[in-house]
Amino acid sequence: MPIPADWPTTQAQALAEQERLRPLVRAHDDTEPPGRLIAGVDVAYDDDHDLVAAAAVLLDQDTLEVVEQATAVGRIAFPYIPGLLAFRELPAVLDALAALTHTPDTVVCDGYGLAHPRRLGLASHLGVLTGLRTLGVAKSPFTFDHRQPDTARGASTPLTDPATGEEVGRALRTQPGVKPVFVSIGHRTGLDSAVRTTLDLARHYRLPETTRHADSLCRRALTEALHGRTTAN
Repeated sequence: MPIPADWPTTQAQALAEQERLRPLVRAHDDTEPPGRLIAGVDVAYDDDHDLVAAAAVLLDQDTLEVVEQATAVGRIAFPYIPGLLAFRELPAVLDALAALTHTPDTVVCDGYGLAHPRRLGLASHLGVLTGLRTLGVAKSPFTFDHRQPDTARGASTPLTDPATGEEVGRALRTQPGVKPVFVSIGHRTGLDSAVRTTLDLARHYRLPETTRHADSLCRRALTEALHGRTTAN
């Protein structure tokens, strides 16, 4: 999995790329409703061995059955800098998605979309690059403020930028009494639709099934890659 030749390699280049892509985000629903093939993507790293593994798992949204899955393993594309994690993850994620034989109608990212200091987290960045409908479902609120939602499943409160008061996402209770997840627009979806999609995918657990499957698969792929490297040595 080669890193694209024009991929940013410095913080200044990455910041400039975020500023270039940010106006291209479509933070609203398409006129036609999306289809029912929905993918989850996630990555796992081993910085000591300069390896990243990405997984893309495609589910049928009606049944939550796995339709197809793919992985990609390669070198880490960018140093760890908060707010620029997409530049570490996207080359591997793009390769994993390209390895699927079906095109997802929606992609759920384990991370942020508009809930990002420059409004271009992984989900939005991925959506603009691929043209796919995307949304972000994160486990923590990053640098944003929120009130705790009511304890009932489906309760939500705004996730807001403390500097501007802008709503950038929702804190969403996917299961009664458990910690909320943090949903944000990626690309080609509105926030209400992103929340509904997340709830539909989190019927039994806190995290969406897309994220649960992709997390498990990328960790296995990384373990296998590390084992192969150790064996080869």
